[in-house]
Amino acid sequence: MGRNRDASPSLRQLRVGEELRHAVVLVLGRCHFSDPQLAGANITVTEVKVSPDLKSATVFVMPLGGEDLQVTVGALNRASGFLRGQLGHEINLRYTPRLGFAADQSFDRAMRVENLLAAPRVRRDLAATPDGSDGTANSDEDDNSVA
Repeated sequence: MGRNRDASPSLRQLRVGEELRHAVVLVLGRCHFSDPQLAGANITVTEVKVSPDLKSATVFVMPLGGEDLQVTVGALNRASGFLRGQLGHEINLRYTPRLGFAADQSFDRAMRVENLLAAPRVRRDLAATPDGSDGTANSDEDDNSVA
């Protein structure tokens, strides 16, 4: 029975992804890049998603301060072959996955949610009741009341 393509990642994929994340951080910290867009860049590796066959991985990154995000991602993708070779020395897998780098958008999504929660209309609604309810009586309590 095959797995659904939309299924959540397997435990093995998650473990390998985390191992790859740690290894990519080591490689990025140790390598001296000739590319001026990567030389001296401080890059945070937030997540690594691995394909079900473990032969390719998407590395989600964010440069320090979010500066030049697309430029940094492009430079990392150009250096992916070199980084894959370096990664092969750090991990113990049958195949060293092909690497693709992508911008981590989770910070932007978190900021949008934070801004929504800070909006006056939402703050007013959240402050209306301490337990977060809408202030109406529970229908079960109404059914059990004595007339």
